[in-house]
Amino acid sequence: MRIVRPLLIFAGLIALWQLAVMVTGAPHYILPGPMRVLRALSGNASLLLDHATVTVVEILLGLVLGTVLGSLAALVIATVRPARRWLLPVLVISQAIPVFALAPMLVLWLGYGLASKVAMATLIIFFPVTTAFFDGLRRTEPGWLDLARTMGGRPLHVLWHLRIPAALPALTSGIRVATAVAPIGAVVGEWVGSSAGLGYLMLHANARMQVDLMFAALFLLALFAVGLYVTVDAGLRRALPWQPEDGRLTAD
Repeated sequence: MRIVRPLLIFAGLIALWQLAVMVTGAPHYILPGPMRVLRALSGNASLLLDHATVTVVEILLGLVLGTVLGSLAALVIATVRPARRWLLPVLVISQAIPVFALAPMLVLWLGYGLASKVAMATLIIFFPVTTAFFDGLRRTEPGWLDLARTMGGRPLHVLWHLRIPAALPALTSGIRVATAVAPIGAVVGEWVGSSAGLGYLMLHANARMQVDLMFAALFLLALFAVGLYVTVDAGLRRALPWQPEDGRLTAD
């Protein structure tokens, strides 16, 4: 059922898509049907693959950097009290500024290449990872901490052997959220300014009224995003076999 269920959901969505095209009678340059998008996908496979490679690299680099930086920031905030007083308000205030509003400045500062898109994805990923891991670190069972102190555990040893392992389930939740939103940063960055990528291709296809090509790029992006989430989710469950599986994508 883990294989059949996603296939049934996919087939149902395609059927609803085709039904919407038939019921509304929308022209193909407004809402192309699944077969027209499939032809655009097969006819432009090389073009789509080239642009998809750029977007995939941006997403993966942003996911890695955002996860590492977010984890380090959470550790600093949770363990260094003076840093917590200064960094935690800055972290919260920074979220009052829409990340998307920073995209033009990132393109201006870092250029139209890979760096600005990776920075955009990193910024989007950073906050959910930091907040989730910090929440896990500060919610360590008090009884465990008291026992560790009673046994003479040093702060660094308590952090490494007790607090971090106890906070890993919270960190994995943050990584799952980050994985789901990672493509947003890369694509928005490509919309603002780029010379390659699926977002760039979608923008130009829309301007040229090649809506079927735009849908093909969107389909490819969605396919990769789902595949990335499933892969990361499976890896996290394998790394933390004791973590409850409630809410996973492939739940029974």
